[in-house]
Amino acid sequence: MMATDSEDRWVFGYGSLMWRPGFPFIERRTAVLHGRRRAFCIYSVHHRGTYERPGLVLGLAPGGAVRGAAYRVAGEAWPEVYAYLREREQPTETYFEAWSEVRIDGPPGEKGGKTPALIFLSDRSHGQWAGALSLEQQAELIAGASGLSGRNVDYLRDLVEHLREDGVRDHAMETLLKMVEAREAA
Repeated sequence: MMATDSEDRWVFGYGSLMWRPGFPFIERRTAVLHGRRRAFCIYSVHHRGTYERPGLVLGLAPGGAVRGAAYRVAGEAWPEVYAYLREREQPTETYFEAWSEVRIDGPPGEKGGKTPALIFLSDRSHGQWAGALSLEQQAELIAGASGLSGRNVDYLRDLVEHLREDGVRDHAMETLLKMVEAREAA
């Protein structure tokens, strides 16, 4: 993306960036990315699992649309924010960066619009790409997995809770959470 150092930029989050961005931003808005969907499609060997016992983390799989959060970052803060995001999102290079158009909601009484945003897309050629797993397969991988950022089930629980707080009901994720909790209780 061509931008001057003083230009504000947007970052799109669809997972933990929604509730734990970890960087300074000017504003947060609900946003939708078309052509991709939220999915547990990445084997986690760092944040939510290990090489010996992989877990799963979210990625953006092709198809559909995903509701997430867009953050406007001040131009002068961009170099630091970008470096932070690369370190956080790329520990094993399972994602690639892209600038895609997202539709952001406007403040109350105002119309939103489209804007380019930095997005980390799933690299389907990477060895950690899990692809389309059934809910049963996802539950089996998530239950009991843990990594540097904690238990895999906590990541899923945070996702479901924060989606609800943002007014999004993701029935597949809610079903998956029930399945994982049942496995962990057994």
